[in-house]
Amino acid sequence: MPHTPDPRAAAPSTFTPPEWLVRTLGTLRPSPAPIPWPAVFRAAVAMTLPLVIGLATEHVAYGALASMGALSGVIGDTASAYRMRVINIAIPQLFGAVGVLLGTLVYGQGWAAVGVLTLIALVSGMISTIGAVASVSGLLLLLNSIIGAGLPMPGEWWLAPLLMTGGGLLVLLLALLAWPLRQGKAERTEVAGAYRQAAALLEAAGGDAGAYEDARQAVTQSLNQSYDLVLARRTRDHGRNQDLVRLVTQLNALTLIIEAAPAAHLSGRPLPPEVADMVRRLADGVQRGDPERVELDLPEAESTAGRAVEHAVRHAADVIADEDPHNVDDRLGTPAALTQRARRAARNVFVSAESWRYGVRLALCIGIAQALVSLVEVERSYWVALTITFVMKPDFGSVFSRAVMRAVGTAAGLLVAAAVLAEVPRGWWDVPVLLVLAPLIPALTPRGYGYQTAAITPVILLLSDTMNQQGFGLVMPRLYDSLIGCGIALVAGYLLWPESWSTRIGDRLADAVADTARYVETAFLDPATPGVPDPAARARMRRRLYRDLSSVRSEFQRALTEPPPTGPRAAAWWPLVVAVERVVDATTAARVRIRHGAPRPAPEESAELCRHLEELAEGLRDTDTLEAVCVPLPEGDEDSVLAPLRREIQAARAIASPQAADKTV
Repeated sequence: MPHTPDPRAAAPSTFTPPEWLVRTLGTLRPSPAPIPWPAVFRAAVAMTLPLVIGLATEHVAYGALASMGALSGVIGDTASAYRMRVINIAIPQLFGAVGVLLGTLVYGQGWAAVGVLTLIALVSGMISTIGAVASVSGLLLLLNSIIGAGLPMPGEWWLAPLLMTGGGLLVLLLALLAWPLRQGKAERTEVAGAYRQAAALLEAAGGDAGAYEDARQAVTQSLNQSYDLVLARRTRDHGRNQDLVRLVTQLNALTLIIEAAPAAHLSGRPLPPEVADMVRRLADGVQRGDPERVELDLPEAESTAGRAVEHAVRHAADVIADEDPHNVDDRLGTPAALTQRARRAARNVFVSAESWRYGVRLALCIGIAQALVSLVEVERSYWVALTITFVMKPDFGSVFSRAVMRAVGTAAGLLVAAAVLAEVPRGWWDVPVLLVLAPLIPALTPRGYGYQTAAITPVILLLSDTMNQQGFGLVMPRLYDSLIGCGIALVAGYLLWPESWSTRIGDRLADAVADTARYVETAFLDPATPGVPDPAARARMRRRLYRDLSSVRSEFQRALTEPPPTGPRAAAWWPLVVAVERVVDATTAARVRIRHGAPRPAPEESAELCRHLEELAEGLRDTDTLEAVCVPLPEGDEDSVLAPLRREIQAARAIASPQAADKTV
């Protein structure tokens, strides 16, 4: 009797979750990150000590306010260098003090409070687009104004800003305790980390393409962070600090190693393991601040790419061993003075369409939330606006995924808060509870936004209850408020804005392709030709291009978690992002080969490739689907130094126009 298969087993699954939902929920998986133990310790002390003082002096509400200010400092305590900690913590605290002062002045003022908070949201949103420190400053400005307008503050009008600022500055004081003993170590550690990432890149060169791409992304990010940290501090020291001058020269030397890596990778032959080992030994010397020369024991290079890598490693060894680098190769330049950058940022905020667009979106959401809680009685209504503020942050990722993560994280945090508020009596028992909960904020923040929300929620509820003595009754209103806030953010801050659905990721990628075309245009011209940018200008162009491509990649990764049509479109365009990065790598590899003896290509050949990249960029601006773009390339000399670059451009064209992929270059 023949076997009859079970129809239930043969039937395919009737429900397969969409890719964008899988990616969004995938962000719930904790990101691998080490626990920042110093920050954990600072959070425990800074948030618990004010509460202890408040309980001891029978001014519990004052202590809770100072602990709330310490919470703001803990959120901003992310920098490694001590000077950057001063900026990252102190400046946002000043904005937070202004925020709580303005909020306190309009507490209980009805529609006047709605108007003031809406205006503050507009300003907060606009300044949040400037940069990381401005983003945290805008966040605290709005958060504290919402808290001041939603909670009755104890004491005189000036006391709440003073207490909250004092709590934040306590975090800064704890962070600066070791400054006299560890000054400069953070900068050396960052630069040494970039060298170690470069060693990993050399290990991956010539091997698996995926491993090489991951290593290249890691070294690009590390190099960007190192330059930002070292050059920013060097600007404040006016270039006189010899240790910082040495670090600049070491970073400039490292760029030569990173430039040589694409040539080694495109050769298809892995480098000897001794090369990466030597770079790690150089990293150890940078970490110690030790100018002792590292004796390089490198095998003889067998190819042009190998010789380029060897030359770059030996040059870096010479730079690290130089005890007095007077003639620093400052080809990448230093940032403008702080006052000049501040004026430029302020001007850009007022003329930038992006800053106005985000400011109006945030103001609309906050205005709706405040109007809603003014018309409908919502218990402790400030939580609705607080939720919107966190969800709508411009640099926290996708608005949609943040709303989902905020809801999930709040629910998880409320489970902890419910147990604490129901079982732990108020008073001195709050101290050990806060001593356990506060360190979870810096410990879980690197793992993802949902984890950060879950850690912050019970802390805020505990401190709020310390001030208002409402107990377990806080829990369910917080959940309802969070869901209302997430709903307002999704509708008024996401669905109503066309840019949420007609994503601008294609325009960003087109800009990157156009910048790549300009890089190709100048990369192969004879330096003696009039009007050709000097090596320093080309180095700045290349570094800017890699930084922009890194930003484009991050924006695409955020877009992948959006619902249709943004998420599927980003997924379809993602291979083209990788292809453009490979074009830049191939350009750099060709320049390295020319520098080490390969014949320079004819200007017409590089101009032709540049023209096709420009046409590709224009095609990307004119379409929402890749199939509409077609940029054919003519055949070229396979022995030319530009042959690998032509193949990479052809690969990018094939991705952008699959119907023409069978054509040859």
